[in-house]
Amino acid sequence: MAQIRNVLVVGSGTMGSQIALQTAFSGHYDVTLVDSKPEQLERAVEQNQKLVARGVEKGRLTQEQGTAALGRLRTSTDLAGSAALADLAIEAIYENLDAKREVFQALDQNAPPGTVLASNSSTIAISRLAEVTERPEDCCNTHFFHPVTVMQLCEVVRGPKTSDRTVEVAMEFVRSIDRVPVLINKEVHGFVVNRILFAAAEEAMRLYEGGYASAEDIDTAVKKGLNWPMGPFELLDFSGLDIFYGALEDRARLEGGPGAPAILKEKIDQGHLGRKTGKGFFDYAGRA
Repeated sequence: MAQIRNVLVVGSGTMGSQIALQTAFSGHYDVTLVDSKPEQLERAVEQNQKLVARGVEKGRLTQEQGTAALGRLRTSTDLAGSAALADLAIEAIYENLDAKREVFQALDQNAPPGTVLASNSSTIAISRLAEVTERPEDCCNTHFFHPVTVMQLCEVVRGPKTSDRTVEVAMEFVRSIDRVPVLINKEVHGFVVNRILFAAAEEAMRLYEGGYASAEDIDTAVKKGLNWPMGPFELLDFSGLDIFYGALEDRARLEGGPGAPAILKEKIDQGHLGRKTGKGFFDYAGRA
């Protein structure tokens, strides 16, 4: 893309590090991965090295391609300095509105005019972040899916003040890194995929709470009957019950209606957040 040479990714957790790596794989861009914590950047580099090694081992890329991609990806703790060089910046920190707004304020203050400011948020509409900047026309959502190096989809969401140019740049950027963009023309909480998943997961939890079927049998029914690769309870555990709970509560605040199901709150109060704690709707003790 003629307009973009330098891509900045803010946040070096699983999503941010993989967005940066997928961008580097394309060969089109120099990529900077920024985080305030040096130790987190070190973990991100190690994880990306492992992903590259696994890709080489499975024959998905050559060692030369992997080495070249890693060579195009640098890390930094200097957000302001990195933003000053960015043609496209993607915020990919944890799902917290205030923290994301702080990042957008820093990007607004330091990025050159015309830099596209994108958020990887899975639920927070871009207008809630763009309003703290002086350039809402340059802001949009680019919601990638985990794991980014495997999942093809990216939801590009237009805010009420997002320009056509920003949408075009974002869509073409996603295509250029071998992902598939879909354009969401109007903001809605959870966008498209998560709204559908929310509905399925909420209904699954109601069936479970009502004693109609076990979590295992509900997941089996969905996988075998709808051909989903994961059942709703497996997906909840994989994503993190706390993340899902926060998204449902945020939706209730914005749109009204009921919040999260009681069973979800009960699991969280017990400290059972899914795979990351070893237990959610299923017990992962002893599993690889």
